[in-house]
Amino acid sequence: MININQELEQYITDHTSPEGEILEDLRRKTYLKTPYPNMISGPLQGKFLEMISKMLKPERILEIGTFTGYSAICLASGLAGGGKLDTIDSNDETYEMATEYFKRAGMESRIHQIKGDALEIMKDLDRHYDLIFIDGEKREYTAYYKLAIELLKKGGIILADNVLWGGKVVDNNKKNDPSTAGILAFNKLVVEDNRVELVMLPVRDGLSLIRKI
Repeated sequence: MININQELEQYITDHTSPEGEILEDLRRKTYLKTPYPNMISGPLQGKFLEMISKMLKPERILEIGTFTGYSAICLASGLAGGGKLDTIDSNDETYEMATEYFKRAGMESRIHQIKGDALEIMKDLDRHYDLIFIDGEKREYTAYYKLAIELLKKGGIILADNVLWGGKVVDNNKKNDPSTAGILAFNKLVVEDNRVELVMLPVRDGLSLIRKI
């Protein structure tokens, strides 16, 4: 596998369709206003999410982890006519920024923001989804997945972010920290689940594409 250094990553980004003015502005504001801006999906992963959504044309999308709204805008751009995206996050500090950019992107009627604990909210959801994006607390990934797989339609797709976790998944000195342990447990759970098929992609910090059989 090619080692993706900063120069090569920039080359890849330069040869990917651009993110658009609103997303670029959101990305810049995220880096100026939030303490952990690297949590944003960014141009490369954002375009990948957008392309997957446009190929699927989902009627319903569930996103676990809104942050500043970048990935939600990318995913919502592929919704079928009349489709909706539900996005869950408990962070009050980024809620208003996400709301602002959903409006600026003309997505406020297609994106439904839900504030609170994702695990509790998912237990009460009474609808099924064509596409689910998991990008919440890494320690909770297995719990998210167990709920998400029940909410996913047959043939639907789960996308899980950060499945390589900065390479810590193969670093024996890092495997005991809670977030790394959560990602490792999730990766093991999914690959052993006979209800799905998956491919793990080295996109940014690792992205698993999981299809419910």
